[in-house]
Amino acid sequence: MTQETTRILFIGAGRMAQAIIGGLAENQRFAITVSNNGNQGRLEYVEGAYGVSVSADWRQEVSHTDIILLAMPPENHPLLLEDLADLIDKQLVITVAAGISPSYLEEVLPVGTPAAWIMPNTAAKLGESSTLYATGKHVDQYHKQLLEEILQGIGAFEKVTEEQLYELTAITGSAPAFIYRIAESLKNQAAAVGISEQQARKLVAQMIAGSAEMLKTGEDPAELANQVATPGGSTAAGLNLLDDHHIDQLMQQAIIACREKSRQDH
Repeated sequence: MTQETTRILFIGAGRMAQAIIGGLAENQRFAITVSNNGNQGRLEYVEGAYGVSVSADWRQEVSHTDIILLAMPPENHPLLLEDLADLIDKQLVITVAAGISPSYLEEVLPVGTPAAWIMPNTAAKLGESSTLYATGKHVDQYHKQLLEEILQGIGAFEKVTEEQLYELTAITGSAPAFIYRIAESLKNQAAAVGISEQQARKLVAQMIAGSAEMLKTGEDPAELANQVATPGGSTAAGLNLLDDHHIDQLMQQAIIACREKSRQDH
């Protein structure tokens, strides 16, 4: 790899690939080529929207690239990795797929292949992802620096172990959907009092954004809840109802369901 330009091949051009590409758009360090499973229309869109190179056949790009980023569903990995194993020569391979761990990549790719697993969430397209990543045993400090430079473009990131990433993906990757489901319910209830859908959506979005900012101060969530809920007051009544319906157990069960499905997909 040259220090001046690092060449990245994206295999997959969906939402997460586009979020990462968008995060790298202003970084002159990286030269990007994008390929996919033959969806020419999407490649043309990505080419026009992000000013990157595109290729109809990723296999022709492998030999002159430095990093290969696999941005596709878990079930598409096994067959592609079989093909990639015959073409690769120590390039850094990164996947964004749930359940596709560095140890799995090392198992199916040639010995010595540096491999990494990143788990962004959909806020990546706004540069606000909370991304976890784990690396294989052949990833050196230089690879790690490149990886973190990529992740920096889409938000905050934390390095964890492979096993921790399995366990935490449901929280950073899946749980945003739980927040959106709660937001949908609150939005509907706000709109029911006669304000517009747009007003209701804006009201709920700002409430969640403000709550997130309070959480970022480092205060304990339980203490923040106590600051809102006066003992015996209306907020406390709502919290008591949530507790009566075992919200902690419900959230735990939802996270466990995500984890189990992730492992099944692998």
